[in-house]
Amino acid sequence: MTSRRLIIAIDGPAGAGKSTIASAVSKRLGYVNLDTGAMYRALGLKALEHGISLEDQPELYKLALHSRIELEPTPNGNRVLLDGQEITHRIREPEVSDAASRVSVHPKVREWMVDRQREMGASGGVVMEGRDIGTKVFPKADVKIFLDANPNVRAERRLLQNADKPGPAKTAEQVAAEMCERDQRDRSRAASPLEPAPDAVILDSSGLTIEQVVSRVEELVRERQSAASGVVQTEEQPS
Repeated sequence: MTSRRLIIAIDGPAGAGKSTIASAVSKRLGYVNLDTGAMYRALGLKALEHGISLEDQPELYKLALHSRIELEPTPNGNRVLLDGQEITHRIREPEVSDAASRVSVHPKVREWMVDRQREMGASGGVVMEGRDIGTKVFPKADVKIFLDANPNVRAERRLLQNADKPGPAKTAEQVAAEMCERDQRDRSRAASPLEPAPDAVILDSSGLTIEQVVSRVEELVRERQSAASGVVQTEEQPS
């Protein structure tokens, strides 16, 4: 019997490793990896291009209503399309990352995004990553992970991630300060603040390898599939 295709939610702060883990898990399971952060980045990029204030909720919401954001799975990760144009690499620029965080605080924008995200993941077979997947987008997700890490570890990871990007290099202190500011904005916003769902499994990836985290998520998925099919797992007895 084929196992039911689950909805797997991975939430957590910037630099915790969500994208890396979600990508690896989705490949292992043959699932689609939906990076919801890329959707906010796409809207943030469009706002910058149109000269719309990142504080202007009515105009940002109007912009969202006239936007088409698509995530196309490929063997090397998602292609991100905005109104038919590929923006996969552009949305990773630091200015766009900051814009994404700023547009995401607006309730009307989040409401629009949540509707799109639910449509994309409703049929299951998805690993969806973000900051409010297990609490807001899919509160009944089959598996919920809140991936976290020590702030210094997260800053170091982001520093390495940005090392090959064009523009002046930032110091570790600058990256840590920016990340701290984003954490505060994400955790204190009125609409869907960043926090673990009550039934989420909290994984601290600070001292773990990618493989160790992926294996733990796979274990949780197997447990959920077994529970859903009524199979009771038992330890192997020595012969």
